[in-house]
Amino acid sequence: GAAFPELFVRPTDFEAQMSWLAAHGFHAVTLHHVYEYWLRGTPLPARPVVLTFDDGTIGQDTHALPVLHRLHWPGVLNLKVNALRSKYTLPAWRVRQMLAAGWELDAHTITHPDLTHVDDARLWQEVHGSRVELQHLFHVPVEFFCYPSGRYDAATERAVRAAGFRGATTTTAGVASPHGDPFALPRFRVLP
Repeated sequence: GAAFPELFVRPTDFEAQMSWLAAHGFHAVTLHHVYEYWLRGTPLPARPVVLTFDDGTIGQDTHALPVLHRLHWPGVLNLKVNALRSKYTLPAWRVRQMLAAGWELDAHTITHPDLTHVDDARLWQEVHGSRVELQHLFHVPVEFFCYPSGRYDAATERAVRAAGFRGATTTTAGVASPHGDPFALPRFRVLP
């Protein structure tokens, strides 16, 4: 029943994917851990991988959290603030449960608009406002931003920098590196 079913992975497929990663020596870490490694040389495990989950859908808690918990791995929740207000998405208590399990919380705007097509006031509210609201609700740093649908431009990137984020993720396929733009971090989309 999801609007974009191709953005979801069946729970059994997700579990198999995570088992494959673990069997091949990968270890999940947060963006914070990666950034600290890039900045200060803080150690990372062998074959680190960041597992990001966008929007805040209920399955991220009911299906992904238990799988990652069994592996002692964190996830990164890119939360759209309005997801907290829908019966089909994550309520605040579930987000707190994920944070208690070691997940990182990052901002994904308030309403998930195309940030390249909003005026400056709305851009600031969606970027800065989402960070402030998430920090207030969950008392965590909210250091990274995720562009809705991966859409960003120079003005959007400036707003994300000005809001105090350390970096931002896109939907551009690729491996992030310390030599790239931290406000245009690539990711690989996992499809069914």
